[in-house]
Amino acid sequence: MCLCDVIKIVIAIWILAVAARLVLINQPYVDHWSWRQSDVAAIAQNFYERGFHFGYPQIDWAGDATGYVGTEFPILPFVAAICYKFAGIHEWIGRSQAVIFFAVSLPFFFLLVRDIFGSTAAVWATFFYAFAPLNIFAGRSFMPDVPSLSLAIIGLYFFLRWIGDRESDAFYVAAMSISISILMKATSIVIAVPLLYLAVAGIGDPGRREIKLVRIRDRRSRLQLLLFAALAVLPSVAWYWHAYQIAQRFYPHHLFGAGGVRIESLGWYWDIARQTATSSLTPILMIMAIIGLFVAPRSNPARSATRAPNASDASGELQAGYSLLFHWWLAGMILFIIVVGYGNRHPWYQLPLVPIAAAFAGAAGAFFASKISSRVAATTFSILLASSFAILSYVYVRPLYESSAAQLRDAGLELSKITAPSALIVAADTGDPTIFYYAERKGWHFLEKDGICAGNPNDSQETIVDLEKLRRRGATHVVLTTNA
Repeated sequence: MCLCDVIKIVIAIWILAVAARLVLINQPYVDHWSWRQSDVAAIAQNFYERGFHFGYPQIDWAGDATGYVGTEFPILPFVAAICYKFAGIHEWIGRSQAVIFFAVSLPFFFLLVRDIFGSTAAVWATFFYAFAPLNIFAGRSFMPDVPSLSLAIIGLYFFLRWIGDRESDAFYVAAMSISISILMKATSIVIAVPLLYLAVAGIGDPGRREIKLVRIRDRRSRLQLLLFAALAVLPSVAWYWHAYQIAQRFYPHHLFGAGGVRIESLGWYWDIARQTATSSLTPILMIMAIIGLFVAPRSNPARSATRAPNASDASGELQAGYSLLFHWWLAGMILFIIVVGYGNRHPWYQLPLVPIAAAFAGAAGAFFASKISSRVAATTFSILLASSFAILSYVYVRPLYESSAAQLRDAGLELSKITAPSALIVAADTGDPTIFYYAERKGWHFLEKDGICAGNPNDSQETIVDLEKLRRRGATHVVLTTNA
């Protein structure tokens, strides 16, 4: 496949992928991830209406309290709030941020896979990555997961460039990208596993140490790695310590993501694996990824020549790729899913599996292409594979757009009409803050325990006690919907 054809295909994939994420871009936050997006949207709205206090993000379900909570680095809601000043409050503003980050990162993902597995694999990987159901839906949601993953991919690519070239520009772009990625989503720390692999494979080569100049360079590189770790991690340590202090000081004493580190039963992990293999990736991508895991080209990077500065082969690829990069990233993700077992009840926690699976699936695609000598057969295979994956992706992603919280939004809009701005709402909403966001009112989930929804009442007495407690705290209205 010539370079011109590769560029055209990647551009076409990029255009179609962005277009797919613009579908229903202004949809209200009533889809299957409504509660998570409504929380982020509420933080943005509170920045807009109550002052741009970046270090003190506020949610709406703390009733009469300020509602300051410990969150990820709130750059997305903060930027959205700034945009609200010029364009007003619209759902597309929040959603479009994920689209933009995805669009920027897609070429870097292609380049990353190209440098590891080659151009053909990179084209297939880009296609799978762009249209995996989980990535499509997350890539238009007002959440930090896709922006964080996008920055992690960009950082990983530039770190690979630095390992090969030792250019300072690549070093600082990588450090900045990884730092912001972890700030936006603490779970992105998993990217440390492939980064560590690259560092060890690229710097710890005993076969090159006969050359004094290289030895000096490697000693300097180790110092640079310490600087990289400091730039990438210390800002997150400072922010999340601040977030923890906020959660300790202010009701509802909530730190986003807290409690997720918990090992669960085998059945729990089987459900995660089943969901990942079907609705998150599709069975076709999963099968191709498993094949690619075994047929992906391998080399010993410690004994291979890396690309010299300003030198490349005809395709622009590394002469000897760090072929175990995605294997190590996969190992890190498996360990993460096991340790953060309870947190992985949310499918977006498995989002980094998408680029990993896509890379391996791309390697499988390149493997099959190399075994098919007939151009007609190769074209037929490509069309069947691409079309069947696209159809399955559509089948699995479509239900996620369907409304799961429309009645909560309707109730919120009605409350905004019939209640005073100072009203405090008690909402039997199963813990979904969509009511409060669209009502533009503060309140409590019902039943309430430390600000968190405590589920359905066991009996009437428990209902009366909880409601009376909230009434004494200033509750003025109670709202119930048919899902309560």
